[in-house]
Amino acid sequence: MIEIRNLSQRFAGPRGWVEALHNVNLTIPAGEVFGIIGRSGAGKSTLVRTINLLTRPSEGNVIVDGRDLTTLGKDDLRAARRDIGMIFQHFNLLSSRTVYGNVALPLELAGKKRAEIEAAVLPLLDLVGLSTHKDKYPAQISGGQKQRVGIARALASRPKVLLSDEATSALDPETTRAILDLLRKINRELGLTIVLITHQMEVIKQVCDRVAVLDAGRVVEEGKVVDVFMQPHHEVTRALIGDVIAHELPPALKARVTERLKTGSGHLLRLAFTGSGVDQPILSETIRRYELDFNILHGQIDEIQGQAFGSLAVLAGGQPVKIAEAIDYLRSQGVVVEELSHVE
Repeated sequence: MIEIRNLSQRFAGPRGWVEALHNVNLTIPAGEVFGIIGRSGAGKSTLVRTINLLTRPSEGNVIVDGRDLTTLGKDDLRAARRDIGMIFQHFNLLSSRTVYGNVALPLELAGKKRAEIEAAVLPLLDLVGLSTHKDKYPAQISGGQKQRVGIARALASRPKVLLSDEATSALDPETTRAILDLLRKINRELGLTIVLITHQMEVIKQVCDRVAVLDAGRVVEEGKVVDVFMQPHHEVTRALIGDVIAHELPPALKARVTERLKTGSGHLLRLAFTGSGVDQPILSETIRRYELDFNILHGQIDEIQGQAFGSLAVLAGGQPVKIAEAIDYLRSQGVVVEELSHVE
């Protein structure tokens, strides 16, 4: 559905050229909710704006539904953009128009007749839960309701792709969850491909199928969300996941473990497991089978896309050969095991 090939973006700055994106390559299948995450300045918003060519890349190609947008003229590009809806952080609603009027605007600009507009807008207002608010103005509704208007407006032209640029960052946590649930509902019911830009890993965890991590304009990690949580490879990914699932040990415990590791006593392991592994007594079986002591230092059970996910930091005591065998056994049971030579 979306292919981004060798994409780079440079801007002129006061001290010379600034490379906002560097050789980005991504493939986003049709019907997927794909997250792009990074800290401020990572290039997320620049990347999402190249997908509909609101920002034209310095190099590379953007192919949406088989069409290379970078090769299209103005008229063809304008037509191609009708297949790409976009929602924004600050809603961008017209204060002088009602909820109905804001959603109807793209259809009016496209020259649709009144009956066609009404036939399209009313079902969309029902979809986003705003049927009873259609005659209100933006000043009369909440932030979450404003974002629902923005979503309905983006869907008015029946796009195949929906781009979301930090659409929940101005909302409180409860409203954010409701908006993300709505986006997932739209994805499933309409088969819409959604590209979701965010700096919050909690958002990725709740709604996305796959994720790409950006750092300084480069994709440093990409994969299924559950796989990235299970085994993050890049330090930026680890830090972002740490905002959701704590990896750090409490300071006092961290000091004690550090001292013990200096004596060569014990092995510090980080374990990650998902699905049925959460419900199985794998640790108990490992302790019995290999005659080990497991001291659980830190842990958390969470949920990713409806799938249980567990993360534990344990201090393993026992014969080194038995610990090595235990690690092999845990891995054979689908547990991701990371041996830590120091306390993070």
